Amino acid sequence: MRHPAVPGPGPALRTGLYPIVDVGALERRGIDILDFAQRVIAQRPPLLQLRAKHTSARETLALLRALRGPTRAAGVALFENDRPDLALLAECDGVHVGQTDLGVEDVRRVAPGLAVGVSTHDAEQLALALAARPDYVAFGPVFATQSKAASDPVVGLEGLSRAAESARRAGIALVAIGGIDADTVGQVGSLGALAAVIGALLPASSDLDEVGARCLALIESLVA
Repeated sequence: MRHPAVPGPGPALRTGLYPIVDVGALERRGIDILDFAQRVIAQRPPLLQLRAKHTSARETLALLRALRGPTRAAGVALFENDRPDLALLAECDGVHVGQTDLGVEDVRRVAPGLAVGVSTHDAEQLALALAARPDYVAFGPVFATQSKAASDPVVGLEGLSRAAESARRAGIALVAIGGIDADTVGQVGSLGALAAVIGALLPASSDLDEVGARCLALIESLVA
């Protein structure tokens, strides 16, 4: 059963912005994580993910708990990256898992109340993920990205288009990820995918005044 806090893959969520708050990227720039996240949440995207790959479990849990109130008040579904245990403790809406994390069935066994998204990087992984019936499947990288030290091969818009068709047939939301920015987000949306972004939200300096404007511009490009 689909988690009630997570929008389904119907027409209203064929496209949409999926901001990812990457703790490592923000720390490298000296940007306050919660201040940054608050400015993104204020634009009310349907989903928001905390990605804390190199942060301790205790620190990650504290961040999730700090984000839980604002996201809930704004109607934004909060996802944790990789850790269903932390997602449960923080009362998140869902968890996003990769190819080396717990599988969809195992996540639902230990945390049946969480929505589950899963990363895929090629047609075979996509087919296996769709068969497991997650709440959404992420596919990419669509474009070259600097968010991962060892990125998978770029799938391009052609590969994304094929993935979107497979996801539509399965009735599962598709999230495009990897290198999406203000110039390409509209193309991603036109193929019927949500657009996950990390770098496109980062300000040119530690000044956060432009974060909300960047987020809003991306959202508007998706609905134009």
